[in-house]
Amino acid sequence: MATDTAQGWKASRLLLIVAAAIAIIAILYAVTRGGSVTGAPPAPAAPVADTTATTDPQAVIRALQEQVGARPDDADGWQRLGQAYYLTERYADAERAYRRATTLKPADGSLWSALGEATVMASAHDPMPKPALDAFQKAYQLDRRDARARYFLAVARDLRGDHKGALDDWLALLADTPAGAPWERDLRRTIEQVGKINAIDVAGRLAAVKPAPAAAPVMAADDPVATGAIPGPSPEQMHAASALPAGAQDQMVQGMVGRLEGKLKADPGNVDGWIMLMRSRMTLGEAAKAGAARDAAVAANPGAAARIRDAAATLGVPGS
Repeated sequence: MATDTAQGWKASRLLLIVAAAIAIIAILYAVTRGGSVTGAPPAPAAPVADTTATTDPQAVIRALQEQVGARPDDADGWQRLGQAYYLTERYADAERAYRRATTLKPADGSLWSALGEATVMASAHDPMPKPALDAFQKAYQLDRRDARARYFLAVARDLRGDHKGALDDWLALLADTPAGAPWERDLRRTIEQVGKINAIDVAGRLAAVKPAPAAAPVMAADDPVATGAIPGPSPEQMHAASALPAGAQDQMVQGMVGRLEGKLKADPGNVDGWIMLMRSRMTLGEAAKAGAARDAAVAANPGAAARIRDAAATLGVPGS
C-alpha cells in the first residue's frame, strides 16, 4: 500500500508542477502584454525598487529583498518576493516570503494556498508537511473556490489512504474546471491513475462530468485550448507578477515555456500541451518555433493531426 501511495503522489506531484507552470505563464503573459486573463485589469502595483535596468532574475530578487528590508510590513512586497522565488524554483525561500505575507494579510486566501504549495514544493521527503496542510485548510476556509487548495486537500486525503474521498474531491474540482482549461487533461489523467492504482472504477463518473462553461466564449470551429482564456490567476497574483520588469518577465516566461517543451518530449501524446506550446510560441513572437511544435505534434499524434492543424491555423502559425 505504501508503494501504491507513493506512485499516486508521484502522479499528483507531476500534475501540479505542470499546472503551476501553465498558470505562471498565463500570469506573465497577461502582465507583459498588457491584458488580463481574469477579465479585469490588475491592481495598481505598489512602488517598488527600480529593477528595469536588468533582465537577471536574481537581480530582480535582490531588488525585491531590498524593498521588503526597507518596508518589512509591506504584504504586497513579500508576495512579489515569494512569487519571484517560486518562479526561479527557490521554493524554501518562497515559503518564507509567503508566510510573512500571510502574517501581514491573513484574510487573503490566495496567499495561504500559495504558501501551502511552496511548502509542498520545498519538501524533499514529506509529500504533505503539516504546515502545508494547515495552509491549504486556511485557504479553503477563506475561499471555498480556491482550486489550488481544493486540489491539494484531495492529495492529502489520498495520502491518508482515503482514495475514494480524494477521487470524489478531484471529480468535483473537474466539474468546476472551465471547458478547455489547459490542466483539464492532466486532472483527468490523475483521476484515472489513482483510480487504477487503487482498483476504483472511475470511467463512468469521468465520462459523466460536464466541464463548467468556458471562461470566455469560443467559436465552435475554434479549439478551446488555442483560443480560450486561461482561468486561475487572481488580481493579487497579477499584482505580484507586475512588479517584475519586462525583461525579467520575458526571461522567466522563456524558462517556463522551455520546461513545458521538455515535458512534451517526455509525453508527446499530450495534444493539449502541444497546442499550449504553439500558443506560447506565437505569443512570444516565435513563429518558426510554433511551426516546429505543430510539426512535432502531428508526427507524434497522427490521429489528432486535423485538430492540431486547425488549432495552428487559428493561432496564425505560418504554413497552417
